[in-house]
Amino acid sequence: MPHIKINNVEMDVPSGITILEAAHLHNIDLPTLCHYPDLDVKNDCRVCVVEIEGQKGLVTSCSTPVREGMNIKTHSTRVLNARKIIVEMILANHDSNCPACARNMNCELQKLARSLNIETNRFPSSLDPKPLDDGNECLVRNPNRCIKCGRCVDVCRTVQNIAVLEVMGRGHEVMVSPAYGNHLNEVFCSYCGQCAAVCPVGAIIEKDDTGIVWDALHDPDKHVVVQVAPAIRVSLGEELGLPVGSIVTGQVVAALKMLGFDRVFDTNFTADMTIIEEGHEFINRMKNGGPLPLITSCCPGWIRFAEHEFPEILSHISSCKSPQQMFGAIIKSYYAERAKIDPKNLYVVSIMPCTAKKYEAKRPEMATAETDHDVDAVLTTRELGKMIKQMGIDFRELQKAPFDDPCQTTSGAAAIFGVTGGVMEAALRTVKEVLDARPLEEINFVGMRGINGIKEAEVEIQGHCYKVAVAHTLGNARKVAQQVKDGTSPYAFIEVMACPGGCIGGGGQPYGTTKAKRARRSESIYEIDEKSIIRKSHENPMIQAIYRDFLIEPCGHKSHELLHTKYTNRKNG
Repeated sequence: MPHIKINNVEMDVPSGITILEAAHLHNIDLPTLCHYPDLDVKNDCRVCVVEIEGQKGLVTSCSTPVREGMNIKTHSTRVLNARKIIVEMILANHDSNCPACARNMNCELQKLARSLNIETNRFPSSLDPKPLDDGNECLVRNPNRCIKCGRCVDVCRTVQNIAVLEVMGRGHEVMVSPAYGNHLNEVFCSYCGQCAAVCPVGAIIEKDDTGIVWDALHDPDKHVVVQVAPAIRVSLGEELGLPVGSIVTGQVVAALKMLGFDRVFDTNFTADMTIIEEGHEFINRMKNGGPLPLITSCCPGWIRFAEHEFPEILSHISSCKSPQQMFGAIIKSYYAERAKIDPKNLYVVSIMPCTAKKYEAKRPEMATAETDHDVDAVLTTRELGKMIKQMGIDFRELQKAPFDDPCQTTSGAAAIFGVTGGVMEAALRTVKEVLDARPLEEINFVGMRGINGIKEAEVEIQGHCYKVAVAHTLGNARKVAQQVKDGTSPYAFIEVMACPGGCIGGGGQPYGTTKAKRARRSESIYEIDEKSIIRKSHENPMIQAIYRDFLIEPCGHKSHELLHTKYTNRKNG
């Protein structure tokens, strides 16, 4: 362990780590912009520079390994002056109208400028204004706020393996953009939103739909209902000042009721329904020789990726709509009928951890008529946090409230939809128990848990062993999809989620999501499952009732009409 000094404090640090990591180990905060814990080191911005005694130039702490005897100064006059100049130069080529930015008061550049006491910029503005890229349903790219840190490029290329964004040009002309200066709707983009999640400023954000939701809430002719995805209950608290992974289910419901929603429902209900439909689809394919492996369809980023990159495997993807879309279809049919509400007066809002859900809701397949979509508006975790703040609600002091019927009763299996491997585990709880015709000996399929990019396991069903797999991030999805395309896949069932960690790491989750935060949210999701009275989707009595009274049977005529969809080869589109 090298013996070093940081700011005259002697310490022993692990060999091979960087100065930045050593500083963090000893509670010394060094500023960064291009650096992000889960991404490759780039040392582009140079904001993290430090001074090493006996060395002529300043060095970037994010890329410089510690070595024996180093004497490091992290906040010397020389270092602070260098950082201030770097940040002022960034600000000179940046749209600094902070009050108009969605990241105002939650911006890494703004925070850094404040810490360096930059009140006026010594450099004149050199910004050449460029138009917004806002022609898609999900994301807004504002090149005037881009600081060219490269985080979005890195996550798109190395994690998602798509490379939609590139750093182009030289010197003052450097810009981050899709190839040839195209807009996002002119190239293939999965709309996963991981670029927005890692952007330190407001250069890429989700399309703000809070305005249309406020309009609906204030429309006396609309009956406005809202659904809450599994991952929201373990992440919204962060957005509103609570510790990472706080379980805030009851507070979310209470806040939504204060915002004026007529009914607050749980997406977990249709997650249970998804397991019934998808589980029976898997059983039917096993028995009748349908295309295997069956691949899950809950993630719209994955579906868009498959349609564009692997249309050859679309027959392998479950025809089930996602829980979000099943919910909308059920609300505008089953609920409308029983509540005696004209479906045209129903307005369905989703609270999702995902930016691609906005795209999914607008797909033409997700509507009974051109203007009658299953889901009318989608808000991310961040957007809901914004609305709660706009209303002046003290979220931490809210009394818990229950979800409304008829979607109140849900299972622990539905809750784990929020983590990578959760859909597979939930499905196996039902498929194995139904086919084996006896209670499960072990309800937890722990082989489906964890952060490995591709997880696989063998499951014995009716005396036969079946291989199953779970992949998260589109980089890993590409690997399993290629196997299916080549006919070499050893699996019978595959779960795919586009975002790292699944929905708990979605592109619409609180900024600053890291592996550590995803792990903490996952722990809370599994805690919800463990504490649930019902832990298998097929044992949910309300699900049993809706099939008995309305849907008749899983994968039957009515459920296919309402709960299933189709896919399109978009490879050349």
